[in-house]
Order: sequence, then C-alpha cells, then structure tokens
Amino acid sequence: MTLTIWEEKQVTAKKTILKGLLASAALALCANAALAEGANIFVIGGKADDPFWSIVKRGAEDAGKLVAEQGGSVTWLGPQNYDNLGADAADLIRTAIAQNASAIVGPDWVPEAMDEAFNAVVDAGIPLIIYNAGGLDAADRLGAMNYVGSDDYLAGKAAGEYFGTHGQKNLVCVNTLPGAANLQAQCKGMIDGITGAGGAGVELPLPMTSFGDPTAVTQAVKAHLLQNPTVDGLYTIGNVDANSASIAIMQAGVAETVKLGGVNMDQTILDNIKSGAQMFAIDQQPYLQGYLAVSLLNGYAAFGLTVPTRQILTGPGIVDSANVDATMAGVAAGTR
Repeated sequence: MTLTIWEEKQVTAKKTILKGLLASAALALCANAALAEGANIFVIGGKADDPFWSIVKRGAEDAGKLVAEQGGSVTWLGPQNYDNLGADAADLIRTAIAQNASAIVGPDWVPEAMDEAFNAVVDAGIPLIIYNAGGLDAADRLGAMNYVGSDDYLAGKAAGEYFGTHGQKNLVCVNTLPGAANLQAQCKGMIDGITGAGGAGVELPLPMTSFGDPTAVTQAVKAHLLQNPTVDGLYTIGNVDANSASIAIMQAGVAETVKLGGVNMDQTILDNIKSGAQMFAIDQQPYLQGYLAVSLLNGYAAFGLTVPTRQILTGPGIVDSANVDATMAGVAAGTR
C-alpha cells in the first residue's frame, strides 16, 4: 500500500507524539519513585577550587537544603582538572547513573564526548536538566527538561559590541579551555560582535593546562601583546584569566591602549572595574544556575511541577563602572 505525502506526514507526526508520550510516562514513573523516597539529585560541575564553579556549587547546595528536608540529597561531582574535560565529565555522568540518581543536572561542555552519556541518562528515564553550557539546542537534542544558564554566543557578542562602542577595534579572545563548546561560542560571539561594529577579532587558544595557572596565562598574553601591537582589547573566559590578563597588560606597558573585559567576576575584578583597570565583566549569575537547576528538578521529582519556559536564561548581563557598586554586595555574599 502506497501512502500519500500527507498520510506519510500524519504517520510521522503520530510516531513523534507517541515517542513524547512514552518519554513523559518514563519520567512520571521516576518522579513518583522520587516522591516516595526523596529525590537523589546529582549535579555535574567544575572543579571544587574553580572560583566560578564554587559559586554554582553554593547555589546547588542551598537548593539542596530543601531537598534534604524532603528526604532526598544533592551530590556534586566534578573533575580533578580540565585536561581531559569531555571524557572525564562523561565518566561523571555515568557515575551518577550507576549510583541510582533519580535526577541529573549537567553542562554539555564537549558534546562529541558527552552526548552519549547524556543519552544514557534519558534512555534510563532519569529526568535531566542541561545547565551552564549547551543552551536550548543541547536540551532539545538530548531530550532534557530545561536549559538553565547564559547564552554563551550572545555573551561573547555583547562583549564584542561593548568593546566596539567604546572605541576598541582589534580584539583577542583568550581561551584557556579550547574545545569546550560554550567557550568556543563565546569567542565566536565576541568576534562577530566586534566585526559588526567595524573592527576585527581573533581567538588565542592556550593549552588546557594553563587554565587556573596565572603565571602561564600572564606570560602567554604578555607575549601576544608584545608581538601584536595593534591589539587594543582583550576578552577572557574566566575570573582567574581576567586577573592574569590585567597583569599582562601592565607588564607589557600597554595599559593606556589595551582595554580588558571578560566573563565572570570576583572581588578583584570588581575592584579593577571600579579603578578602571578592567572595562567590564559579563555576568551569567552562576549562583542562580546551580540553585534553579536543582530546584526545578526537585520540584518535578517531588511534586510533578514543571515550568513552561524551557530555556531559563541567567545572563548575559554587563557589569561596568555604572553598576559595579550595586554588584559588590552580591559578590561579598558569595552569590555573584
């Protein structure tokens, strides 16, 4: 029997609906089980001593206080280092499955290395939220409930545009974790943003072992500045790198011409913004990333609660001299 094109489309649509109903049923069974025992939520994140991820972790742990009151738990799993980020993170996801997680939160840092493990989460009927990296595209591709975090491409683009409107035209995105999809997206966004403003930008990929190594980053950035005197703006992908780049700018003797911006912030960065040593920081509100992701999963597991907005953005926002004072209170409290 030959089906018409319209009939074929109807069959395809029904199969898609059936697949969605089966997935919903599997998640509902997990939710009912979690309700009886309390949710056993596993959160995949960065290193414990990473300044950015320590704030994400604090948010997850604060949300976990309610989970514990309801008889559940929140377990944080992070890599020892970032040298083999994708493969190590995939192993952490598999560890969460093996330890009978009733819900999992994770960033899709390196899709080609991690998506297979995330698929195993969904295939096992375990509710999943993607956060921090991957965006709604990853959540859709993997069958996750929601995405919680910043839009990395838009963050980079906002940075490039900000530089452009403030007179910078030749930018460098310093990437100490090349290969991480979210950071590659930031650098691409920065390049597109400055290009649209009439300037130009490039990515400077450094070895992954340099991440969190202030001396290595300072020396590499200083060398690049000395070899490329037309550079007038640097963008970094993390707190520690921004502080290292600030030192590199001073050591290279180009503080009058090279301006600095970056994603994430700490007290030192805010002090630098206030003094003029750094022009701006992109804020993605890491505390909210951890807090909201755990809270949403616990609400679903314990009460069957869902939110209609699948992409819940925590950024990007820009902190500069105009709003730095208001931001300092949140940093002092460890929530920004």
